[in-house]
Amino acid sequence: MSTIEDEGDAAGPADHGLTPGRAATINDIARIAGVSKKTVSRVINQSPFVKADTREKVEAVIAELGFSPDPQARGLAFRRSFLIGMIYDNPSPNYVVNMQQGILDAVRGSGLELVVHPCDRTSDDFMANVRGFAVRQKLFGAVLPPSVSEDERVTGMLTEVGCPYVRIASVSLDAPERMVVTNDSLGAAEAARHLVGLGHQRIAMITGPDLFRSTHERGEGFRSGLAEAGIALADEMVVRGAYTFESGVGAARELLSRKARPTAIFAGNDEMAIGVYQAARDAGLDVPFDLSIVGFDDAPMSSRIWPTLTTVRLPIRDMGRMAAEKLLARSRGLDPAKLDQPEVIPTLIARDSSAPPRR
Repeated sequence: MSTIEDEGDAAGPADHGLTPGRAATINDIARIAGVSKKTVSRVINQSPFVKADTREKVEAVIAELGFSPDPQARGLAFRRSFLIGMIYDNPSPNYVVNMQQGILDAVRGSGLELVVHPCDRTSDDFMANVRGFAVRQKLFGAVLPPSVSEDERVTGMLTEVGCPYVRIASVSLDAPERMVVTNDSLGAAEAARHLVGLGHQRIAMITGPDLFRSTHERGEGFRSGLAEAGIALADEMVVRGAYTFESGVGAARELLSRKARPTAIFAGNDEMAIGVYQAARDAGLDVPFDLSIVGFDDAPMSSRIWPTLTTVRLPIRDMGRMAAEKLLARSRGLDPAKLDQPEVIPTLIARDSSAPPRR
């Protein structure tokens, strides 16, 4: 890889020549560092085509003067903003916050900022809304968590307006450089094996909303894990939820009212699993001895409630970071297709909410 040669040495602190109280400009940085304005711009934007010693010299002056580039001005100069958009339709606040933290982990120090855009895939103006956001913000790129990531209309539109994207989904839906695959079915199968291994046979499941691919992948994985032990999931032991606490409470109450109530419930995410706790408490049941509960995601709350929740860990924060890093690779002159493509493998975290059923 070739690098840009630059002339001159950095001027000393006494030679800055800045009027007291005046904020430094990119022209000041170039003059003091003894380089061109274009080189300062390359350093700010993390171009790989700058010599290491030149980069260090410019960064030292930037740090000394406390210079901070104006994102709007940079956006005008490059005909795009320095914003990564997270476009989501997800009812779980824990999932959304963890995803944001992962993206921020990746962009910290890059000059890029995160802007989040909640939306509703069921609304009539969904596509117009998302398109307007992408065009108006001139997005550097977009991270698409489920279920927006599963909508081919969205990815087609982003391609049309020239906005790079990375999808996060339970199965592969795109080229590897545009995907973070979470393999949800593998994790759900582990949850089933865990409950069967404890001796449960009357097992129930609370699924997520039908619009989410993860609902189907987790459901199929759980059924597959039970089938390995010769256990079929009865229709009356499956109730649909909405990935929310309230829906978990309602679905669990329905299941616990059955004449032959389940001894274990697998909930499609932790929000609903915590709702099951509430329903069990209302019914006077002891968790885990009267009712074992298993969730999915390993949200922070799962290790803070009592009894602590057995769940399938999905590294949501890492998933956000991985997606953002794939977007950043392009800005650094790297080919995302040639980078390592780490695979997300869910793992069961056994805690106190699951135990053998009472005899």
